[in-house]
Amino acid sequence: MSGIVVFGAGGRAGRAVTAEARARGYAVTAVVRDPAGYPDLGAEGVTVVRGDVTDPRSVAGTAAGHTGAVHAVSPFSGPEQGLDTLDHGFFVKAADALLDGLAVAGVGRLVAVGLGANLLGAGGRPVMDDPGAFPPEIRPFALAHTAGLHRLRERGDGPVDWVMLTPAGHLEHGGTRTGRYRIGGERLPDDGPEPWLSYADLAVAVVDEIERPVRHRTRVSVFNFRQERG
Repeated sequence: MSGIVVFGAGGRAGRAVTAEARARGYAVTAVVRDPAGYPDLGAEGVTVVRGDVTDPRSVAGTAAGHTGAVHAVSPFSGPEQGLDTLDHGFFVKAADALLDGLAVAGVGRLVAVGLGANLLGAGGRPVMDDPGAFPPEIRPFALAHTAGLHRLRERGDGPVDWVMLTPAGHLEHGGTRTGRYRIGGERLPDDGPEPWLSYADLAVAVVDEIERPVRHRTRVSVFNFRQERG
């Protein structure tokens, strides 16, 4: 079985995807900015390497020989980090580097992890535009993430078949792996109980889309309903 390259393997989503891929028998190349900062990532079947998701040559070099790639990189961990160091063009650069680098490497499938802030909420406006639902202080990060989605859409006819899976509702760290998830569209689900998703089930959806691609060159939401919690 061929391997999966996970860009951003040191974050919560990246770690969950790495664990899910290993559980299914895939070898994983875990790409991080500084391997020395992630001594716990190395495990049987996991190779930790240095890489830069905004550099197409780095992407090509780390991705060659893999079945698919996962983009779970974030340059910004939350409001406690502050926005002074945020590169507002980060996600656009990453989209370009991934599409170009993966094409060179011959990797035809990319699954990106999206941000629920740019799903549509009440009144049909993006969640990030509602200060009651999304912290205004991190709206610049949401705008940067959204620009990356727009770039993927702009370049959607290239050789790399991409999909962005966007968690809808609360994303729960350490939550149960149920192995189930629902797929929605551009809006937050409003036809059931509170939507939520564990990182483990997000990882199930990500690896599913590499193993058996169903959605192509599009963004979808992924979630469970709270009453379905395992």
